[in-house]
Amino acid sequence: QVQLVESGGGLVQAGGSLRLSCAASGGTSSRYGMGWFRQAPGKEREVVAAIRWSTGATYHADSVKGRFTISRDNAKNTLYLQMNSLKPEDTAVYYCAARVHVGGSLHILNDYDYWGQGTQVTVSS
Repeated sequence: QVQLVESGGGLVQAGGSLRLSCAASGGTSSRYGMGWFRQAPGKEREVVAAIRWSTGATYHADSVKGRFTISRDNAKNTLYLQMNSLKPEDTAVYYCAARVHVGGSLHILNDYDYWGQGTQVTVSS
């Protein structure tokens, strides 16, 4: 069982930056990949970025490429999402997730096994 706790959300003006963190505990040795997802009001949850834990290979959605960066700290068992040049359309609840089964594409939401409680990011115009 993997437990995930997000932090770092908040209110920021357009053009500003935030860094989200996700602390993982329990069963972390079986983790294949981790990702950040977001869900805006009235919309489906979507992938933002993902990372293969062992190699550090990353995926970023087109909507955030060049602005957001996913990274991880193996020693701290922590996942990060650096968000720069934030836009009002980035407003959403951001979720950290982990998957344990091997293979496939990291950006597939339904392949993730464990989810955090989410952290709100609000970008004002």
